[in-house]
Amino acid sequence: MPKTWTKAELRQLLKRKYGFDQFRPGQLPVIQDLLAGQDVLAVLPTGTGKSLIYQFVGTVLPGIVVVVSPLISLMQDQVARLNYQGEKAVAALTSQVDYGARLRLLGQLNRLKFLFVSPEMLGQPAVLSALRATPISLLVIDEAHCISTWGPDFRPDYRDLGHLRHQLGDPRTLMLTATATEQVQHDIVSLLAVPTAHRVIYSVDRPNIYLSVAQLESEAAKRERLRQLLTTVTGPSIVYFSSKRQTELITDWLQTETTLRVAAYHAGLTAEDRYKVQQQFMAGDLDVICATSAFGMGINKGDIRMVIHYHLPTTLADYVQEIGRAGRDGQQAVAVILYVPGDENLVRNLNALTAATPSEIEQSYQRYQAQPNRTVDSEMERVLTAYWQRGATVAAVTTQFANRQLAKERELQSLLQYVTTKDCRRALLLAHFKEQAPQHTASCCQLPGEPLPVKALGLDRAQDVKLAPPSGWEPTLAKLFLPNS
Repeated sequence: MPKTWTKAELRQLLKRKYGFDQFRPGQLPVIQDLLAGQDVLAVLPTGTGKSLIYQFVGTVLPGIVVVVSPLISLMQDQVARLNYQGEKAVAALTSQVDYGARLRLLGQLNRLKFLFVSPEMLGQPAVLSALRATPISLLVIDEAHCISTWGPDFRPDYRDLGHLRHQLGDPRTLMLTATATEQVQHDIVSLLAVPTAHRVIYSVDRPNIYLSVAQLESEAAKRERLRQLLTTVTGPSIVYFSSKRQTELITDWLQTETTLRVAAYHAGLTAEDRYKVQQQFMAGDLDVICATSAFGMGINKGDIRMVIHYHLPTTLADYVQEIGRAGRDGQQAVAVILYVPGDENLVRNLNALTAATPSEIEQSYQRYQAQPNRTVDSEMERVLTAYWQRGATVAAVTTQFANRQLAKERELQSLLQYVTTKDCRRALLLAHFKEQAPQHTASCCQLPGEPLPVKALGLDRAQDVKLAPPSGWEPTLAKLFLPNS
């Protein structure tokens, strides 16, 4: 029979172990459910301390906490953070760990309190065997929305997590994410086979983030608006791009055209270089990160004042995740999409990269039948081979890919509605998640024709240091406002 913890006892432990007087919104009910033996799906806004939940439960319960995480950089960040807090019994089992060290780690799991692992690594027989022999206090699926959005056509191992969970003895399970529509919640619970999981769902709204879209006429205008924003709005900023090449090009351009300290971050950099850039940004040695979506998961920098999307995000859910990296200290921040009509075609092209045609699916199946142990040389072939290894039929896989592409187009249309709306953007965004919006105010979002009220929001860089406006600007714009178009 599990011990029943009172709220007072949990708060005392929070103070003693982590130095906090109060739990953040959502933390306490999730912890109470888990300690009572319940599986929990927790949808909590970015910046609300989701990782503290499983750390806290791991402190209380005997056994190892296994955290399934999507990115090596995210695992490394969590390990470093736990080490900093004084927790040494923690490790990440990744592809960067050599074979000998991996075997030693698997032989010492009973000495660990926290193990971070990817879905692909969790599915390896040696890892499963070692974990089955180790008492598991809690299985955590971090960034759980990936089960729904990645599994069908990108990382099929996410679709196997329910089966892997069963092989581990169906341990109590915590599913964590910052955003999940009703459909994504259904996918998570269904695929993990946890129908009785308690759902703790909080609003995705971040009222301290002002929402803005700048509709522009050309790529040149987009560049100039980016420079204008970065040299006018105070504080650290992240600029998101869809391609590594554009990330590098704009970084070089900003380094030439401004006095800002700017660096690029994308998957094409070495792990060491990515780590250096991330640490410089965290330490305040960089003003701007130009990044692909590879940057941001798990980043806990409280004073980011602006997130700009130079290219469109892929979905509204991704957008909410990414802008949630701003204003985690609760202070005013701003999120801006720079949009030129036609930008949506880039999203469609990226979506097409993960789409297999019926003929490609049939040909892949025939190749697999002829040579089941062949070496695959493309990401798409690897995904399709994973389906054949699981016994899927050509018809089922064809339907799966077709349905996923239809879903992506619906998501793109929702995103375009947000970008082009004439009404309150926050209301539209929250409606996408079936939430009621608060009444529109001047600090809510930018309506068509309105300027971006940098000074009124308290984000005017000129209040910190006087900067000369770049050539070609209207002086009044540099001082006070950034127009909508």
